[in-house]
Formats: sequence, C-alpha cells, structure tokens
Amino acid sequence: QAQLVESGGGLVQPGESLRLSCAASGRTFSDKTMAWFRQAPGKEREFVAAISASSAISDSSDSVKGRFTISRDNAKNAVYLQMNSLTPEDTAVYYCASDCPGIWTGRRICSSWGQGTQVTVSS
Repeated sequence: QAQLVESGGGLVQPGESLRLSCAASGRTFSDKTMAWFRQAPGKEREFVAAISASSAISDSSDSVKGRFTISRDNAKNAVYLQMNSLTPEDTAVYYCASDCPGIWTGRRICSSWGQGTQVTVSS
C-alpha cells in the first residue's frame, strides 16, 4: 500500500488560508481516487473532498464548498487541499487518503491513510 505524508498544517487566524499537501512514497497512485478527511476533537472523521484519478471529477462537502479546492499532480504522486476563508470550525486533524473507489457513492473506505496534519484556526 501507499505511504502518505501530509504537510502544510499550522496555526492561522480566521479568514486566512492554508494549502495542505499529501505526498506518496513507495508507490504511485495516479490511477487512484484521492480524498481528504478531517477529524475534530470529540467528532467522527468526516469527508472533506475527493478527486478522481484524471482530475475530471471532484467534489467537496457542503461545509467547505466555495472555500476549499482539491487538486492533484500525478507526476509527483501528490494531492493538495487549498483552504481559503478559514474559520474556527475548520480546526481539525486533516488526513489524506488514497484508493477510495466508492467515494462518489458515499463509501468511505480507502486503502491508505496518512498520519494527519493539524490545522488550528484561532484569533
């Protein structure tokens, strides 16, 4: 399975932006659907965004639509999450996941997961 490493998290003020990166090592995933999830303290892990292998299809949760954008660079085996207009409600650990074949029909099982990166939005 792929080894995924997230980066780019940190502490920002409301209204600011962050760009998260997820890099794979050990294998490529250019033919795999990729996704971002997040988990806040005391909450279940929730879906954030997903993107198809060719980038032809992408989607995001209602809570982040218009603010977050998922993208990928298959040549680098990397996926990104651009987060704009951040609010305190976006505070969570963000996880990258690869090989999520049923993501478009509501399935949340993926073959590989990263360790997570902390995003904290506070004034």
